[in-house]
Amino acid sequence: MLPPPKSNSTPLSPAQTLVDGRAVQKYSFARRYLLLLIFCLAQFMDAVNNSALFSAIPSLIIAFNITESQSTWIISAFQLTFASFLLISGKISDIYNPKYAFICGFLVLGIFSLGAGFVKDKISLIVLRALSGVAASMTIPSALTLLVNVFPEPQEQARAIGIFGGCGAIGNISGLIIGAIFVQFADWRWVFWFVALVAIPVAGFCVVFIPPYESRDTAASTGYAKWRSLDLGGVSILTAALILFIYAITSGSTSGWGSAGVLAPLIISVAMVVGFFYYETRIPASIAAVPPATWFLPNFAVLFGVALIPYLWWTTVFTIYTTLWQNYYHWSVISSALRMLPIGAFAFAMSFTGSLSRFTSPKYILLPAQGVVLIATILLHFADAPDKYYAFVIPAFILGTTGCMLTYTHANIAIFRTVPSSMAGTVGAIFNGALQLGSAVGLAAVSSIESSVEKTHGGPTQYAGRAAAFWFVFGIVCVEIIAVAIFYRVSSEKKAEAEQQDQGIAEEKLQPLSETPSIMTPMEEKKEIDMA
Repeated sequence: MLPPPKSNSTPLSPAQTLVDGRAVQKYSFARRYLLLLIFCLAQFMDAVNNSALFSAIPSLIIAFNITESQSTWIISAFQLTFASFLLISGKISDIYNPKYAFICGFLVLGIFSLGAGFVKDKISLIVLRALSGVAASMTIPSALTLLVNVFPEPQEQARAIGIFGGCGAIGNISGLIIGAIFVQFADWRWVFWFVALVAIPVAGFCVVFIPPYESRDTAASTGYAKWRSLDLGGVSILTAALILFIYAITSGSTSGWGSAGVLAPLIISVAMVVGFFYYETRIPASIAAVPPATWFLPNFAVLFGVALIPYLWWTTVFTIYTTLWQNYYHWSVISSALRMLPIGAFAFAMSFTGSLSRFTSPKYILLPAQGVVLIATILLHFADAPDKYYAFVIPAFILGTTGCMLTYTHANIAIFRTVPSSMAGTVGAIFNGALQLGSAVGLAAVSSIESSVEKTHGGPTQYAGRAAAFWFVFGIVCVEIIAVAIFYRVSSEKKAEAEQQDQGIAEEKLQPLSETPSIMTPMEEKKEIDMA
């Protein structure tokens, strides 16, 4: 087994057993990284399940006789339920066994994807997409909980989290290409069947290969008590609020922003979000899907805001350019997907930057990363013709993906660096929920802005609506840069790391002697045998 890299940094997950200042490895090198491959496959398939449909949207519009604005629901239905039920999924990972949460999520995702390939009406497809989002949400918090358990060494854990995030970005691009291949050479239904053909067999393999999870929570609870602790009421309120909010945004460009059909769901959705956060303060913290104390963890609130950016940027790019290139530039589905390859290549490369956190605070990585995203967004604002692909689009894809991937990786690392291990699943769920929420709401907002501007600026054949959408994204990134610069506290981060390290040392001293790994030289072992 290869030795873990040495590090003086604080572990991302606290309260670890240390031997000679290093975390004890529970599994062999080969098994650790095969497990990482499985966890990354879940992240990859969740991304593919969503992004592959961007290439298929024109075919779906024809097959189900729907408008472009209605087609956004095929994407958003998955993202909304994914983001909302991540909160319950994180709780399940914390109070049940994350191994079986992971396996069940993978299996059910495969079953619903199989069914989605056979539907013949848009309502059934949207419902199955929403249910697929619920199933997919089970895999991410449980995978993160298992990953932190399998990789206790701080720098190896940071590297694993970075790779895990990179696979999501790779899945986004691979999904475009996979979807394009199926649409052009087979049928859009194979987009769903492909997910099923991968997910169902892998779920069976995981039953045997993923090791039993050793929970630190020894308190006995009945099944009914655990079920009550899932905060189904709170998550239902939040899900309904998000659906109404996105409905209002997507309807504004067609029905008019001042119409009752837009204002009523918009006002109700905002009231329900406020009600959700109030409700969370009225129930025990152990039950709340978003415990109020979570927002007071070091830098958590600002990192939650940062998490809205990466998928928002990528989704905007995918939505605008797949439609523009296929419908108005008349590029083939395959050609359009292949032009997205720079995003996948640089996302994968940037997923290996987790070790940068050894040398500086994540704050000083997040600020320049978001600055790079700003530059990329400006370039895309001016990419208004086919001949500007090489001069504007490729540099923007490279810069934007670099910035988004650095933002994703180091915001993720920053959160887990100071979070108690008992909250790993819940916090991982909230963070990944923010990623999906940024994508779902961003898709609705971008589509609405684009449609509204196009009504008065030459229609969809012109670039004005798309340019306005990129200015909207530019404004969001500016707000995040200001928030990180002002509210991200490096001193709070260092204080929390020191407290977590002290807690780990204290738990090591309290650990029974029989549970402490024995590290002896050959001479000491011989002496021990002779004395016996």
